Amino acid sequence: MTTPPHVPRPATQPLRAGSPSQHRGRRAEDAALALLLRAGHRLISRNFHCRLGEIDLITLSRRGVLVFTEVRWRTRDDYGGAAASVGPAKIRRLLATAEVFLCRQPVNRSRPARFDVITFSGRPPDWRPDWIKGAFGTR
Repeated sequence: MTTPPHVPRPATQPLRAGSPSQHRGRRAEDAALALLLRAGHRLISRNFHCRLGEIDLITLSRRGVLVFTEVRWRTRDDYGGAAASVGPAKIRRLLATAEVFLCRQPVNRSRPARFDVITFSGRPPDWRPDWIKGAFGTR
C-alpha cells in the first residue's frame, strides 16, 4: 500500500533518493558512512528528518560520543568548496533537528555530542574526503 502524496512520511523513514542530485548525495553519504564505520562508529540513524531539517548521519563513536554528521560533496572548489556550503542557516537547522532527535530518543540525551562535517572534493573514485570533527555547536 502506498502513502497518498498529501500524507507526510514518518520521520523515522529515510527519504528516497530520486533525482540525479539526490543520487549523488546518497553516494557521498555512503562514502562518509564507510569512513565513520572504519573509525569504529556505530550507525544510529541515517537521514533523520523532521519539519525543522535533516541530519545525514547520526552515529555513536567508539568513545560513546553521539556524532551528528553533515555530508557535503562539491566537484569543484568554486565559492569556497563543500565546507563553505555549511553556513549559519544550515547550522541553525542542524542544531534544531538534533534537539528534536534527542527529544524523540531520550536515551541519548545524557551522551556527549558533537557535530561533524564530512566533505568530498572532486569526483569519485579520486575524490578527497575531509572529516571536520567538532565543526560547530558541541553540547
